[in-house]
Amino acid sequence: MSKYRKSLLWVRELVLFALFGAILFLTAQIDLIPNVHQMALFIAGFTAVYGGKGLIPVMLYVFLEGLFGGFGLWWVPYLYAWPILWLLFFLIPRKQKLNEVTAGVLMSVVSALHGLGFGLLYAPFQCYVLFKGNWEATRIWWLYGLPFDLSHMLGNLVASLLAIPFIRLLCRLEGKPYPYRRIGEGKRTA
Repeated sequence: MSKYRKSLLWVRELVLFALFGAILFLTAQIDLIPNVHQMALFIAGFTAVYGGKGLIPVMLYVFLEGLFGGFGLWWVPYLYAWPILWLLFFLIPRKQKLNEVTAGVLMSVVSALHGLGFGLLYAPFQCYVLFKGNWEATRIWWLYGLPFDLSHMLGNLVASLLAIPFIRLLCRLEGKPYPYRRIGEGKRTA
């Protein structure tokens, strides 16, 4: 592959991941019900199709949240809460090791648990930075936010049901191989 062609592919990916980061940001801004959005769906798709590079739009999203919302204390847990979701999706085997139903179920479980646990991911930061080590105040803060975590969980669960069709679409648009075995296909050995 020529140096020119490689640089064009790099520019293409740069633009594509910038677009994906913007889509994540816009998705987070237009939630009609608090904490119900399609973030987990998109992150699952980006990770399944692009692997490690799927973290790029996630971190761009985190940066955009800070840029437009202010790089305040509320933003710091985003630096680890959203990459944890990417990592959990990244750990789901690809390259035909799972069938699409099993992969879809795993993505739904990961999405739902991340939504439910979002407040818990925030809790250590809240405790040590905002509540000065007061675990009782942190527990009350977390319990108060639990309804929002439950709506986040349910929203993620419903949205993640579209993960497999979204991954198929991305693979088709990118000309990449579909990472899961389709129902009815035998296990492939590579």
